[in-house]
Order: sequence, then structure tokens, then C-alpha cells
Amino acid sequence: MDARRRTLPVARTDQEIEDGEHTRVEEEQQQAGLCPSAEQAEKRDHHDGAPEKSPETRHSIIDQLSKKTQQWLQLAPNDSDGGQFQSRHSIGFDVPGAVDTIMTPSKLKMERQLDSKLAVIMVGLPARGKSYIVKKLRRYLNWLQYETKVFNVGNLRRVHEGGHDQSAKFFDPDNKDMKKIRDDLALEVLEQMIDWLKKDGRVAIHDATNSTIQRRKLLIDRLEKEPEIKVLLLESVCTDKNVLERNFRLKLLGPDYKNKNPAEALSDFRSRVANYERAYEPVGDWEEERDIQYCKLINVGKKMIAHSISGYLSGQCIFYLMNFNLAERQIFVTRHGESTDNITGRIGGDASLSEKGQKFSKALTKFVKEQRVSFALDLARRKMKEQDDWKTYGLEPLDTEDELFSGSISTEAAVKAKVAAISNSQFTIWTSMLRRTKETVENFDPDEYDIKHIRFLNEINSGSREGMTYDEIKHYYPQEFEAREQNKLHYRYPGMGGESYVDVIHRLQPMIIELERMTQSCLIVTHRVVMRIILGYLLDWSQTEMPHMMVPIHTVYELRPKPYGTELIKWRYVDEQDKFEKF
Repeated sequence: MDARRRTLPVARTDQEIEDGEHTRVEEEQQQAGLCPSAEQAEKRDHHDGAPEKSPETRHSIIDQLSKKTQQWLQLAPNDSDGGQFQSRHSIGFDVPGAVDTIMTPSKLKMERQLDSKLAVIMVGLPARGKSYIVKKLRRYLNWLQYETKVFNVGNLRRVHEGGHDQSAKFFDPDNKDMKKIRDDLALEVLEQMIDWLKKDGRVAIHDATNSTIQRRKLLIDRLEKEPEIKVLLLESVCTDKNVLERNFRLKLLGPDYKNKNPAEALSDFRSRVANYERAYEPVGDWEEERDIQYCKLINVGKKMIAHSISGYLSGQCIFYLMNFNLAERQIFVTRHGESTDNITGRIGGDASLSEKGQKFSKALTKFVKEQRVSFALDLARRKMKEQDDWKTYGLEPLDTEDELFSGSISTEAAVKAKVAAISNSQFTIWTSMLRRTKETVENFDPDEYDIKHIRFLNEINSGSREGMTYDEIKHYYPQEFEAREQNKLHYRYPGMGGESYVDVIHRLQPMIIELERMTQSCLIVTHRVVMRIILGYLLDWSQTEMPHMMVPIHTVYELRPKPYGTELIKWRYVDEQDKFEKF
């Protein structure tokens, strides 16, 4: 046929689509015996004049149809299209403080508690950032009130290091005796994980290389005997040569190479990695054939591959891991300046700043600008010292692509250029929607700073106790006051909109994710409860510490995220001198 004479398919009308859908449903019901075929209907029509069936006969027919329906529904989970979705229970959707699941004794006895516990098995070659990833993941899940603990195989190996050599020879895949010892250590740590999960734990992380299928099979076979524990494989892959080389050198600061010559230690570590690479089997086909859920994290989140992810806890892990980076930056966190309600001791409300608060606001603007320049200088000088140290040990310097470290221009000129670039980069300011935080940043130039007012950062809602003082609450509602003192984390203020600390944690979850995702420095101006919760995350405070930490007004916490943790500098505003000082 001539191509020019071919006609395009005509789009069906809504009525035709609807008719087709009715036809498909009728065919399925006929196959299941739930409705008559056309021939059966015709026979039925010929007997329209027959006597009406008795009530007993009608009940018998209804019973038969009911049994057919039940049989049909029982077959549905095995259907090739919908079966996998039928088995995805929602039991794992258990948000601490926000979801209460009603579980009867019969449910506890009969139902398999899917996704109630999660075992995360790390996979990857050495120096791929596994320990860095698991520390951040543990901190995030604990902050969300899921009890999470990291179980590091290397730590157990070092405890037993007196029994065998810890050099690169220990990791030789051809050494069967050493391989048996490494597998036994991995299984011993796994047993510790399982025991902990069976008690009060929710998420346990097995921190080791687990870089062969044989090792992963050992672990998974054991975990399959624990039906209440779900398994997530998390593989860290690094293809960025600069990041990899920096990770290699960070290992020299670790316990395996403490007090050893850096050049010799680095050579030994490279040999160790080479031994692992010989036997390395990435996560992939073997896991997919067995429908094991896994996630590959490539170059610290620049690329991710996820397979068969199911369950609320696993989803939370993947969502978080998509949103963090290694950028060096400053995070300033402070409460608003003193408000008129602070003077009278009233909670909640939407008061304006007092005279002292306005003075703090002006000083804060100047302070942040100065600290941006100071940070840029510190960063440039630290990198230069790092390069000099590597040269001293006979190692090639890093960052040679940067003119600051290549020696192509004078040191002084390079430092000035670097400082100008960092101090002029984008800087974000977040405040709540309440008047006292907005007024605290009103002296910042919107053309120079990206200023956002965000409702998530509003102070905890005190419900029907808004506008009262703590003394008034203690006097008029002594039982409530005592209940909050006993369990400040979960106590929820009564009345419409009243919140608990846990409620605010879940409200702040998008802010924490954005804080991890963004690469620019920022200033967060918020309120006492919100500040405690944000600092609780950044500084890894426990749930018992966080609600009770002292965070007075006119105090600024400067935080600098590092590969090994978060560096903290505390600043206090001295009103008499109109300046900030470290304390």
C-alpha cells in the first residue's frame, strides 16, 4: 500500500473507551462465573415468563456467587500484573509520635510484621565513603526517632588484631585462612545486629565491605531466618579519582595507620584495596534474580540506582541518601532577637523585637559578613597547609587543577582571589513566618542575600496555652506542667493546633533534607524549640538531651560539616560591647 494513503489511527471517544472497559470487566466476570455469558443471558430471557424463584433458591444462588467472589479475590494476589502490589502491607508506616497502629493479640500472633525492622548491609570497596554514609544515615534516622545503630566489622577486627596480621596480606582473597576469619567476623557482627533488633532497635547497619556474592549470601541466608527483619543492600561506588585519592589519604588518620609513616601507610592501604578489587563483585544480577532490594550510591549521591525498594523505612533511607553532598560551608543557627514577649516570659504569640532585640539584629548582620570572609581565609590557608604536609611526606599534592595550589601565581594573590570567590558566593537566610524572626534579618540586603520566610520554622504551637507564662501553666494546670516535664519529647500541648517536639521534628523534615541538599552557606533564624531540634540533628544529640539543651537568645551556633562530623563554634553577643565573642 502507498504510504501516503495510510490513515492515522483515530482516537477513541470517551464512550467507546467506557464501552470497551465494560466489555473487559464482563469477560473477566464470566470467566470467574460471576455473570452470565450472552448465550446464558439469551436462555434466561426466553424464560422470562417462568415463575419467580423462591426466597430459599435466591439465597442459595447468592451464597454460590459469594463463594465464587471469594475464590476470585483469593486468586488476585497471584495475578502476574497485580500480585507484587497486593503483598505490600502498610504495617511499616509507623512514624513515631505521629502514627498509632491498633494491634490486637490475634494480629500480633498471626501477622508477619513486615518492615518493622530493617537491616542495612553496606557493600563497597575500601575508601568509598561507606562509614561516612552510615554515620549520616544513623544520625538522620535517630533524629526521626527510629532507634538506629551502626555495627562496624573493622572495629571487631581491630579488637582481635593480636591474633593475626593486619597488613594488606590479611585481605588477600587467595588466603583461605584469612578469608575464613573475615567471614566469621562479619557473621559475628551480624548476630550482634540481630540480637539488638530483636530488643528495641529499628534499623541496624552492617558496616563492612561485603564485596563478594559469597559474603552477601552468608549474611542474607542468616537474615532470612528472621522474617520480621527486612534487608536493604546499600552499595557505595566512587569513580571520581580526586575524591578517591582524598579518601585514601583520610584513611591514614584512621586507627589502622595511627602513628605510622604516611608514605608507607598509603602504600600498604593501596595494596589492601588492590586485594579487594581482585575479588570484588558489584551488586546486580545475583540480587535481582532473588528480588533483593538494593541501592547503588555513586559518587556520594550524584547518581543512584535503586531496585525493588519497598517499605517505609527503606524508602526513608533512599530519600535521604539522594540529598546530601560534600561541599564545605557554614551553617549559622540562632534564635530571633529579644522580643517583647521574652521580657514578660510569655510563650507563643507573634510579638515584635524589643530595643535590645533590634540592637542584636544590626550586630548580627555585621557579624555574618565578617565570618564569611574569615571562613574563606581559613579554608584557603588550611588547603595550602595540607598540600605542604603531603609534600613533606613525599606525596603528590591534591587539587593541582586549582591555581591556588598549582603554584602558577603568587600565594598572596591566590589566597585573595579564593577569599573573594567564597565570600561573594550565594548565601541563604531562612526565618520563620513570625514577626520577631523577620525583624531580626531586616538589616540584611536582599540583593546580596537570598532571604526566605518559611512556615516550617515557626515555633512549636502551644495550643490553648499560647500567650501564657510557664508559671501560669504550672499554677492553673499543674498536672499538664508535670506531664510535660516528665516527657517533653512526646508531650503535646492541648487545644487546636497544639504540638509536641516529635510533631515539630516531622514538620522540619523537609528543611533538614534541603539543608543537606544545598551547597551554599546559610543563616537560620528561628525559635527555641525549633533551634533545639535543628541542632539536635546537626550535632547528633540524643532524644533525651535535645529537648533540654540550653539555647539562650543572642547566641549563634556556627557549624561546619566535615567528613568526620560537624565542627561547632559558639558565639555569644555581648550587649555592652556590641560585639560577638567565642565561648
